[in-house]
Amino acid sequence: MDPVTLERRGAAAVLTIDRQERRNAIDGPTAELIAAAYDRFVEDDEARVLVVTGAGGVSFCAGADLKAIESFASRMDDPRGPLGISRVISPKPTIAAISGWCLAGGLELALWCDLRIATDGSALGFPERRWGVPLVDGGTQRLPRIVGLGRALDLILTGRIIDADEALAMGLVTEVVPAGRHLERALEIAEGLARFPQDTMLADRRAAIEGIGLTFEEG
Repeated sequence: MDPVTLERRGAAAVLTIDRQERRNAIDGPTAELIAAAYDRFVEDDEARVLVVTGAGGVSFCAGADLKAIESFASRMDDPRGPLGISRVISPKPTIAAISGWCLAGGLELALWCDLRIATDGSALGFPERRWGVPLVDGGTQRLPRIVGLGRALDLILTGRIIDADEALAMGLVTEVVPAGRHLERALEIAEGLARFPQDTMLADRRAAIEGIGLTFEEG
């Protein structure tokens, strides 16, 4: 199987990371494929929502593949970020469909998405704290904006792993669904978003995203 696939499912494009032998961890070549798939999504006017998921149901993404860390050498200065898309802002809505492990850079990738659907039994956190690996794919900026600074610092500083219910309670995930239903539910939401008048929805989304950090009047 290709390590990254992009498949149209109705109004959504589904980007799937498939490196199951590495818990869908991302190496340099995989990051390049993620970036290329994202470009195809952006260019497809009929694809109105991007759904990001991991193959196999055991892991959404375990972050960067530390056994292939040398493969990121050429990506560290990439304006899109080491994992391929973490430093760009999608012009269209994005949803993370999470099942199983969502860790380190994988959690940063999920935070890049607008919405996060997780299954019972999912586990989320920043365990790279234990190995002295920094968060370089936007997690330090996005997590406080999503859950608040206090909760964000709890996860960033301690590296503890939380379950889906705790993630839901703190606002880290949007919804928790039964095992195996994460992608189905993400696609249901995507179809709902696709039915709205797009100009106003996209304008409001952009205003919310770009208004972060501005004064009220500037926003």
